[in-house]
Amino acid sequence: MKKLFYFTISFCIILSFGFISYPIDGYESTGISRLYHLRKIQVDSIPYNRIPAGAYLNLADIKLNLKSRSKDSMDVLLKEDDAFTKEVRALFPGSGYSAAILDMSNPEDLKYAAYREHVGYQPGSVGKLAVLVALMTELSELCPDSWEDRAFYLKNTRVTSGYWGTGDHHTIPVYDIEKNKLTKRRVVASDEFSLYEWLDHMVSVSNNGAASVVYREAMLMRAFGSEYFFLNQEKTDAFFKETSRDSLTNLAHAVVNEPLLNMGIAENDWKLGGLFTRGPEKYVGRKGGSIGTPKGLMQFLVKLEQGAIVDHETSLEMKRLLYSTDRRIRYARSPRLDSAAVYFKSGSYYKCDRTKNPNCSDYAGNVFNYMNSVIIVEHPNGTKYIVCLMSNVLNKNSAGAHMYLASKIDDIINKNNKDNKTEVKEEVYKDDADDSGN
Repeated sequence: MKKLFYFTISFCIILSFGFISYPIDGYESTGISRLYHLRKIQVDSIPYNRIPAGAYLNLADIKLNLKSRSKDSMDVLLKEDDAFTKEVRALFPGSGYSAAILDMSNPEDLKYAAYREHVGYQPGSVGKLAVLVALMTELSELCPDSWEDRAFYLKNTRVTSGYWGTGDHHTIPVYDIEKNKLTKRRVVASDEFSLYEWLDHMVSVSNNGAASVVYREAMLMRAFGSEYFFLNQEKTDAFFKETSRDSLTNLAHAVVNEPLLNMGIAENDWKLGGLFTRGPEKYVGRKGGSIGTPKGLMQFLVKLEQGAIVDHETSLEMKRLLYSTDRRIRYARSPRLDSAAVYFKSGSYYKCDRTKNPNCSDYAGNVFNYMNSVIIVEHPNGTKYIVCLMSNVLNKNSAGAHMYLASKIDDIINKNNKDNKTEVKEEVYKDDADDSGN
């Protein structure tokens, strides 16, 4: 957990205390080494067929879609359109699914549809978005007056994994710029990355260890305030060893869930119960379990598009972190979305009882089998919409069903916009644009 700082940090503090993702041209602003590798492939015109046309946006191309509705409440924005809802509900085969869908192609004439949107599911890795909000919220408390200062710390504050980041089977991309070598491997205790890179590992490849590391840093920011920037290994170790487990559990719960409550998202619509790895459990316990509903996740993404999560700059940066520039999976894999920019997070959580079925397979649990997809889709023709889809269908890998529903939902929205002659601004996706994977 060692932190390395530049001499300007103390000066900034005085002034300001006031599925891979992120656009490819973001290396200079973030220092995420993986982006340097992707940019080099692009600049050198090396054939790279892993990503579709919609993954090539630049930083400047990513914008928030509901800024003009930033003052409107959720009751106003998420008012069901009867005709749209009827079309959407006809797509779902049964009670194992729930969804919330918002067509925001014309921000002044939104169309919202929902199907069992208040049913709760275990959110799985979608819950990592709450950890992203937690870190951004705590950092904004330390640097309330300057996004530039916050971005500086995200890029230049380096922290080590320790036991927090180990034990996850998900690999991370580690790129050695000097040797021009990309390695995909599991997190080890000695790994040291910037906050930006830990965020990227958490969101883009859904690494559980990275999520716990980011969670830890948000806790330390809340506990130490401005002293956070000067913590050393000894102080951080002592904090977790000497603070009672109950106190640390309450701190963890508050840090990650209070920002959601402050957005107006009720606890029964979205909350996170604890960390994503087992290593820290001797210090930090779980509290209350995790839950998510399509309505709660929709409220979160609407707040993001309004620029209302902390502030406009923070909301925009979070959207960039969600921009998918790697191989697409599940819902996002629909070929209907190949030309679209997608901002995507998926999560799954399943359990097999092999006494009932010895052949119960991954992502096809027979006890529970959650699969969740949250996505913002932006087509070149100006069609833009949000989908929050959650399912619990036993004995079946639902990735194909999510992809099928993605195509059908996209068909409905594009057809309605064409029939209604919705005037939307066309956006040209440049071939030299950026990319990052989620």
